[in-house]
Amino acid sequence: MKVLTHITLPAQLASLERLIGLVSSCASHGGFNQTRVKEIELATEEALVNIIKYAYQDKDGDIEVTCSLDKEGFTITIVDSGIPFNVLSVGDPDISADVSERNIGGLGIFLMKKLMDDIQYRRAGGKNILTLIAWIKPEKPAL
Repeated sequence: MKVLTHITLPAQLASLERLIGLVSSCASHGGFNQTRVKEIELATEEALVNIIKYAYQDKDGDIEVTCSLDKEGFTITIVDSGIPFNVLSVGDPDISADVSERNIGGLGIFLMKKLMDDIQYRRAGGKNILTLIAWIKPEKPAL
């Protein structure tokens, strides 16, 4: 697997634009069309905003982002040392319910799950390690 970029920045909203820009650039380099790049950006933004807002609870911390590419897919690995949080443990919201009846939260995680081909989580060495994967799919031949 080839590492395209690796960066560590403070877990602050001020870092968000730079992190998303790097992910977007790497996804484009991976050969994804603009629509897929935007989906990858959105899923990544949801993950990063959750970390920025909730992981460190009023203390400073960092976010580490690594983008990798191989023949099968594009991988974004996001690492933080905030409180343990497994995004995969969050159930899907009831999107059929009226907006006024829905529980607050969970929609961003639901969106991440729908936009990415695979999501993995593990906790190791006191760190949350979230992996977002977009498979490289061959173009369908024109008829």
